Amino acid sequence: MRILLNITRIIVGVLFIFSGLVKANDPLGLSYKMQEFFEVWGMGFLDSYTLTFSVLMIAFEIIAGVAVLVGWQMRLFSWLLLILIVFFTFLTGYALFSGKIRECGCFGDCIPLTADQSFMKDLLLLVLIGLIFWQRNKIKPSLNITYSLVALFFTTVFSFAFQWYVLVHLPVKDCLPYKIGNNIPEKMQAPPGSIPDSTVITFVYEKGGKQIEFTADNFPADYDDATYKFVKRYDKLVRKGNASPAIRDFALKTLSGNDSTQALLNEDKYQLYFFLKDGYKVKEEWTKLLTLIMVKAAEKHITGYMVSNVPIENLRVNPPDVFKVFMPLSCDPVAIKTAARANPALFLIKKGTIINKWSHADFDQALLVVSNLPGI
Repeated sequence: MRILLNITRIIVGVLFIFSGLVKANDPLGLSYKMQEFFEVWGMGFLDSYTLTFSVLMIAFEIIAGVAVLVGWQMRLFSWLLLILIVFFTFLTGYALFSGKIRECGCFGDCIPLTADQSFMKDLLLLVLIGLIFWQRNKIKPSLNITYSLVALFFTTVFSFAFQWYVLVHLPVKDCLPYKIGNNIPEKMQAPPGSIPDSTVITFVYEKGGKQIEFTADNFPADYDDATYKFVKRYDKLVRKGNASPAIRDFALKTLSGNDSTQALLNEDKYQLYFFLKDGYKVKEEWTKLLTLIMVKAAEKHITGYMVSNVPIENLRVNPPDVFKVFMPLSCDPVAIKTAARANPALFLIKKGTIINKWSHADFDQALLVVSNLPGI
């Protein structure tokens, strides 16, 4: 039993550390996933707290994983782990059986799992953690108290410091469809070899106070215009495909409402896209650097576009002067927060391919890159 218990501890500890580290690379991703659950449950009032929940949950996963490995305070952590895995199993089970959530984001965007894969993983962890909980009084610490506390202290510091870094800058490992090197128009297309959804046109008619559905090839034998009243028609899903593109809902619209996405992304020249979402904070440090960047861009005839979900009339209320040099484009806020994990962020794009991108905290690096670009 002792050997089995030690193996179980190692598996659970490593999985929790690994899961936490993957999510710590992009805590905003988990925050957005929480918002998705809250919106489905009608708890949108919690949206403003999801980033705090995300950071704390990720840190706890990493700290709990280390605690399990060193066997520190197992009476306490076995309870905490059991509560956490029951909660996770509920979430993944809800995503699987309700069909309202595509996946739970258990390993972030770097290791996407389907709803059924996430649920099976949590069921396995529930069994393993159940064993640890059952045998919690028999687990002895692998290290003495001093070394255990030192290990947990540095784990805690690292967990929060790493998340702070990626929130201020950008994820260390970019697993999003908008990562450097990706071509946006290509990612907006269905993957090669994918199978589209199979649908059939379905008609809904009313007869005798009851609604009846049928397709074009199986009209009722007694159908006639006098007794059947048309209600609606819709496309009924027959078979779910896998033709969902990596980038969806990314549309750049001018002030007049024209969709200019393809026209802009097909231009064979350097462009700067300044992503600005509601909730942004104007700070002198990055506005000064952005001004210098756009001066250099103008010298090289590089056009700048401001991609934002903020109404243009709001942007015109005491904006920094540098905002005025950008051509404004409106975009869906979900697409913006998926593309730009920092608010604001700057992308360098050429013919739809992302050459580079920077958080507002790294505009000094952007200035260096733009300064070295060839002029026209």
